[in-house]
Order: sequence, then C-alpha cells, then structure tokens
Amino acid sequence: MKSFRLYLALAMFCAIGGSAHAEISGDVVRVGVLNDISGIFQDTNGMGSVEAAKMAAEDFNGGGKNIKVEIVYADHQNKADVGSAIARKWLDVDGVDAIVDVPNSAVGLTINSLVRDTKMTFLASSTASSDLTGKACSPNTIQWVNDAWATGNTTAAAMMARGGKDWYFITVNYALGQGIEAEATNYIEKHGGKVLGSSKHPLGTSDFASFLLQAQNSKAKVIGLANAGGDTINAVKQAGEFGISQGGQTMVAFLLFVNDVHGMGLKVAQGLQLLEAFYWDMDDDTRAFAKRFSVRPGMNGKMPSGNQAGVYASTLAYLNAVAATGSDAAQDVVPQMKKFKGKDKLFGDVTIRQDGRVIHPMYLFEVKKPEESKYPYDYYKLVSTTPADQAFRPMAEGGCSLVK
Repeated sequence: MKSFRLYLALAMFCAIGGSAHAEISGDVVRVGVLNDISGIFQDTNGMGSVEAAKMAAEDFNGGGKNIKVEIVYADHQNKADVGSAIARKWLDVDGVDAIVDVPNSAVGLTINSLVRDTKMTFLASSTASSDLTGKACSPNTIQWVNDAWATGNTTAAAMMARGGKDWYFITVNYALGQGIEAEATNYIEKHGGKVLGSSKHPLGTSDFASFLLQAQNSKAKVIGLANAGGDTINAVKQAGEFGISQGGQTMVAFLLFVNDVHGMGLKVAQGLQLLEAFYWDMDDDTRAFAKRFSVRPGMNGKMPSGNQAGVYASTLAYLNAVAATGSDAAQDVVPQMKKFKGKDKLFGDVTIRQDGRVIHPMYLFEVKKPEESKYPYDYYKLVSTTPADQAFRPMAEGGCSLVK
C-alpha cells in the first residue's frame, strides 16, 4: 500500500510538473514583428510583414484548440540598441512569446543573444547573417528565407556558371554586406575567378557615383551589389545613368526583392540578376497568397516580398508547433519545429535543420524588359534553380554547437 501511495504521488507530481511546463503563458500567444517601418526596408518588410503575420494568425485559427494569438509590432530603426530595448520590454513586461522578421543583421544578432536563455523564440525570417546558424547558433532561433552564405555562394555559383569570372563589389559597410562579400569572394576565388576590387559605403547612401566609376574602370564582368533596400535601388538607378550594362558589365543584386524592382521600374532594372527564395508568381499557391496579401489594409495591390512571405511561413510554422506541444516556450516549440520536413506552400520543399537553418530551393532570376511584362508585378524570368540541399551552407561547416 505504501509503495502504491508513493507511485500515486510521483504520478501526480509528474502530471503537475508536465502541465506547468507545457502551457501557453497568459493564455495567449503573442508574436512581435520587429522590423524597419520607416527606413530603407519599409517596402520589403515594414507594415507588409505585420499583415503577413496577421494572415498567419488568421489561417492558424486557434490550431483546433481555441488558442488565442495576438500580433504586435515595433520599429527597430536599424539600430541594435533600439531593437534590444524593444525586445527586452516585450520579454519582461509585455509577455511576447516570439519575435519574427528583423531585417538588419546587427539587430538580429543582438536579439539572438538576448533571447538565448529565455522562453522566447526568435524567428529570424529576414536576418541575413549566417552566424545565426553558425558560431552564434541558439536553441531558441530558427532562420528562414535567406542568409549571407546562401546569398554569396549560390549567387556567385549561378553567375560563374554563366561566364561571370571577374567581379567588383559595391558593399554596404556593416555585417550584412561584409558577410555577403566574404562568402561570394571565397566561392569565386576557389572556383578560378577573380575579385578585382571592392568599394564600401555606409547604410543609407544617396550618391554612388564614385563607387560606380571605380567598378566601371575595373572592367570586371560582374558588378556585385552587396547591399539591400534603398541602397541597392539607388545604386541600380545611378548605374543606368553611367551606362554600365551598355558597356558589357552585368549588375547582380545579392539582396533585392520584387518591391525594390517595382520601385525603380523595369526600364531601370531590366537585365539585373538577383537571387530569391520566393517569387509571388511561381505557382498557384504563391499567387493565391499574393492575391490575399495585396488586398490587406495598406497594401494597395502590392505583391509580397520574400521577406514578407517568410514572416507568414515562419509565424504559421511556430503557431502549429505551439498547437502540437501545448506550449509557447522556445524549449518546447523549437524542437517541435525542427521535426518538420515537407512541402511549404510558399517555399517548396522545406527541412528545418538542427542548427536552426530552414533549407529550401533558391532561384536566380533576371529582371524582364518592359515589353516582356504582361501584367502588374510580372517582373522576373527564371534563369536557374539551386536545390535546397545545395543552396545553404552544409551543417557540418557552420560550427554550430547544437549539431551533434
């Protein structure tokens, strides 16, 4: 009888401990969209990312368990200290369970470090630093869409396969640009190519004349723009004034989105090569998502960027894991997310690795000429596809401590 009572007590203790561990804090799952709402990434992320997260919450629809979801958002202003302060308040005061989006690698790496030993999940769907799944990998972080390794290596490989052996870089002088240039340079030099030079510019540069002149004078076959957002747009527009493409040099944008192409127009962007993880006009599923996105509040017919699609996909995957585990704590949710391997409607064949990297195919596109475009946002033609297992850094080479 004594042993039975002991068994019963242990059983009750385990049941209580289990329910205390696996629960939804505050009876609501809060997802915080942290991005650039007012600066150079406002079109590719901004309020469009907020709407994408809201779409994911609506499609989740309680996960069959009446789970309540709230979406909050804030502007990190591309400043690591601002992003860190917001994340700290969300964590300590506002009961936010997951942070999603976070364009700007400096901000993303700060958030990654901040949430590492907490119950908060970091869905780094727009942070490009490949350190997130390498030396800075965290059991709390999942990285979707793109990263510097994939952007640098896969773009360089695709261009070199088309004869682009000699390169010149115009690079934004912070973690994002430096990482992309380093990865691409490594690939180019290992495969018989040459980097003839590089120019560094600060974030938010308006005048690219001197950088473009140096690139033009280098006679490099390929001019690689290792920047993003408004910086890339300004560089491409000014390259047109310099007649760079007419002179036989090819411009490659490492991080450009359909919103950016829309902003500069096909007359300016035509012929530009770029790598994307998502294009709204790829298939019926992406078109259906884009149509719904385009009529959301404030979108006014805009098509979603790859980053905005990544916010939707990562938020929905996170919420599905919450429903499966009955918990919104990273210690429960992230291992559940890493079990996923299958078809994602927006990103194709998807696997979530132990280092937190979500792998999926990547696509090299060429921007169409104005006369080739048949309808709004019909901007890309597919040049080549890199399969998921080749598009991202091999897990064994990343140096992630989570990888056994």
